[in-house]
Amino acid sequence: MSPSQAHAFSRADRSTLGVWWWTTDRWLLGAVAVLITLGVLMSFAASPAAAARMNVGDPFHFAVRQCVFAVAAAFVVVSVSMLSTRGVRRAAFFIYVAAIAVMIALPFIGHNAKGATRWLEFGGFTLQPSEFMKPALIILVAWMFAEGQKGEGVPGVTIAFGLYFLSVALLLIQPDVGQTVLITVAFGAAFWMAGVPLSWVMVLGGVAVVGLSSTYFLFPHVASRVDRFLSPDKADTHQVDRAAEAIAAGGFFGRGPGEGVMKRHVPDLHTDFIYSVAAEEYGLVFSLLLIALFGFIVVRGLYKAMKLTDPFEQVAAAGLFVLVGQQAFINIAVNLNMIPTKGMTLPFISYGGSSMLAMGLTLGMALALTRRRPGAYSQADGLAKAGAFA
Repeated sequence: MSPSQAHAFSRADRSTLGVWWWTTDRWLLGAVAVLITLGVLMSFAASPAAAARMNVGDPFHFAVRQCVFAVAAAFVVVSVSMLSTRGVRRAAFFIYVAAIAVMIALPFIGHNAKGATRWLEFGGFTLQPSEFMKPALIILVAWMFAEGQKGEGVPGVTIAFGLYFLSVALLLIQPDVGQTVLITVAFGAAFWMAGVPLSWVMVLGGVAVVGLSSTYFLFPHVASRVDRFLSPDKADTHQVDRAAEAIAAGGFFGRGPGEGVMKRHVPDLHTDFIYSVAAEEYGLVFSLLLIALFGFIVVRGLYKAMKLTDPFEQVAAAGLFVLVGQQAFINIAVNLNMIPTKGMTLPFISYGGSSMLAMGLTLGMALALTRRRPGAYSQADGLAKAGAFA
């Protein structure tokens, strides 16, 4: 190894890659890398059963595609995490505009599946624009809250609410109540972290509860899922029952890699119910470690966000970590039959290009915002202390 190679990542290296390496939270980066790797591992476990159920000739069709998505997601995480704060805002603006434009066009050109029109299909690839809209919305909302607090005449709060209501309206047209709940909670978290009065947050929460309750009467599929959850003895709960059996069959240490049986009977096993596949083949211990990994990312991410001094960076980063944590919670809660079923992917674990790339974008932006920069963290924290956690 040449001297230049030996010192490629020394602290004195001022190259773009070197600066990125020493300023990015490597614990978070490592946790994301582990999640992506586990997603590929689980795709090989679920792919044969999914391919057989969907009459796909190649048993590893989904696994191979997931490998491609994983490489692309890793590239997105690294490249986006190199952006400056201004670069993150600009990227969020263009991504939001593009996603909203596609969502507006979905009723006319979108692909319909299971009674919803949420996807744009082209060249054998299916794109779900709402997945990319979510992190972009959180960034723009945090930006507007920060601008509104400066008192320079920018109606930041008004613009933020306008962006939120536009997003919700387009999601309900599809319809996608789950994503609506997801961005509502993340928006509410950003609203609260921006320092607005608690009474405003409570009003927003009340409106959200009323709006969510109204979906039961407005959307038949929502009513059906809630009824199945509340009265399982009077409805078809095949999917949830098979998932519960798969989780129970795994025991503490699982049946073993590729030895799962119940996955052959679980619809959407490679997407919404991948957690049940993991629990059957690798057991309760692995399942808890997976939950702990998501918990680590959220808790450490919020810790890093709260140490930031810039209001925009603080609110935006925290909102993104809340988004990831909430999506993981919803997916796992559905698998454990704690809440009504909802087509929500498990970040980086479930099969799907849109989900994988959008999660890469989300955590790439979060890593970019929490990078150590001069003056980025409170003086009490100090660069030395930040370095100790790197």
